[in-house]
Amino acid sequence: MRIGAERLTWSVSGRAVVHDVTLEAGPGETVGLIGPNGSGKSSLLRCLAGLRTPTAGSVRYEGRPTAGWSARRVAGLVAFVEQASDPDTDLRVADVVGLGRTPFRDRWRGPDATDRAVVDAAPARLGLTDLADRHWKSLSGGERRRTHIARALAQRPWCLLLDEPTNHLDVRHQLELMELLVETEQTVLVALHDLGLAARYCDRLLLMHRGSLVASGTPKDVLTPARPAEVFEVDAEVGHDSFGNLTVTYRATSSHGSPGGPRVTVDQPR
Repeated sequence: MRIGAERLTWSVSGRAVVHDVTLEAGPGETVGLIGPNGSGKSSLLRCLAGLRTPTAGSVRYEGRPTAGWSARRVAGLVAFVEQASDPDTDLRVADVVGLGRTPFRDRWRGPDATDRAVVDAAPARLGLTDLADRHWKSLSGGERRRTHIARALAQRPWCLLLDEPTNHLDVRHQLELMELLVETEQTVLVALHDLGLAARYCDRLLLMHRGSLVASGTPKDVLTPARPAEVFEVDAEVGHDSFGNLTVTYRATSSHGSPGGPRVTVDQPR
């Protein structure tokens, strides 16, 4: 499914948090949404998910404006995983995952065989099978994160929208999650702070800065040598290793702003 925005603006108290953004993610693409804190990434995703109404412009699914669509109609096509979603509940993991089937049931009917099969399969993709009977309050932050993603998969959407899904995950689970997103047939739009993960796993990157979309293209096109300083305000070097892989090397700075300290390198295999 194609999901996009046409000159989308979302404002609060007269201030544009997202300003005049036009974008599109195509069927099966994994598109990374990057940018510093406060650049509008989360607000843009919430607009695309139908949780906020644009002040101007439109959200489009398969080229059709979604204004006026019901929440159930949107949820039949798109699943959204928020950056922070920790309800005060003592549901089991399996019950939370089962919430992903809600858009496809009426209030008078319990889960059918299809619902049960989907809810059984989704946790397995996130390594949660052994936790199915665990209660929410007993889970770690990373386990809760993976449970929310399993809930989104149980929704069986055409498009996945994820806001910082690697938060609270250890390195192994970060890599496994990104591999899962790349391999899925769904369109994926994922906000990431980690430029290394974005460069390694995303087909394209969308760079947000101060509410506007300032660059769009392949990781190589977007992560240019000048971008870390211009947008992220960090001292970093963008280059390539001996195999031609994209690298981002961060330099720590002293209290006076001069380079020094350790260097951290991330790369993007071809």
